[in-house]
Amino acid sequence: MKTTKPYSLLDLAIIREDFDAKDAYERSMQVAQMAEKLGYTRMWLAEHHNMANVGSSSPQVLIGFLANGTSTIRLGSGGIMLPNHSPLIIAEQFGTLATLYPNRIDLGLGRAPGTDQTTATALRRGRHESVQEFPSDLDDLRRYFSEDNIDSKVRAFPAEGIDVPIYLLGSSMSSAVLGAEKGLPYAFASHFAPGYLINASRHYRENFQPSENLSNPYFISCVNVIAADTDEEAHYLATSFYQTALGIIRGKSYPMKKPVKSMDGIWSEPEAAAIQNMMACTFIGTKESLKPQFDSFFKQVEVDELMVSTNIYDTEKRLRSLEITAEVIG
Repeated sequence: MKTTKPYSLLDLAIIREDFDAKDAYERSMQVAQMAEKLGYTRMWLAEHHNMANVGSSSPQVLIGFLANGTSTIRLGSGGIMLPNHSPLIIAEQFGTLATLYPNRIDLGLGRAPGTDQTTATALRRGRHESVQEFPSDLDDLRRYFSEDNIDSKVRAFPAEGIDVPIYLLGSSMSSAVLGAEKGLPYAFASHFAPGYLINASRHYRENFQPSENLSNPYFISCVNVIAADTDEEAHYLATSFYQTALGIIRGKSYPMKKPVKSMDGIWSEPEAAAIQNMMACTFIGTKESLKPQFDSFFKQVEVDELMVSTNIYDTEKRLRSLEITAEVIG
């Protein structure tokens, strides 16, 4: 099987140790500009809250920032956590972005809060949104973008009639079921929750209902990739990623730390095992050693597009990793 696939990028504007959020945003711009040159289809930013070292609390703002510094790459959310927001507000915001940057804006939607429950309550100001309400919120959002909403008492300007592609995001079966039912493209968060990947992708494809938006299923899988010119260097660079993942295991938000020669003494054996399980869809190596890893992955999972998350401390090393990844996949 050929490795060639459309390839894209997920970014969280993670803050490095000894640096601040402004540095993270400037790095995201460098990454977006390099990804554009390398032929990446899109770059998405994920909504997170109450995490001191994750700079993407406002993807809408960052999308505009990055779109202003690029010219062709698609920019979008991976995703907007819809239960945190009024569908009307999201339609207005993304309608504005799509007006300013035509044919370049994606709207990826998730149903999780992207934070802890206390912070979710603060975001929603006492409004107790349940998972069961997500499908109706999705319908409301799609209606605001539709030209058929012209006679409604509540209209979203300038969103009405503007084509902003909507993607459903998920890490379990729920969004796979909804994505198939609604005929929407579906992106799976296999970079941190690979457990349901195969079952979710299979259900989505087998139960997909064509819609006016999409005639055939379109499945995106997000994976972690750390690439370098030697395998030794790639595994060394990956220790920054492992230290960040360790913070997730420990329930803390660590800044991205410099790479280390060994993780021994930094994580315990149970923590190492938990991270290896959580990050099972992680590919580390050179152009030569990555290709068979991707070929094996594509034989197991039918993927229409591969989205990569590349967390490397050194900016130049990160850009080089994106370059190698493009050579392997594209």
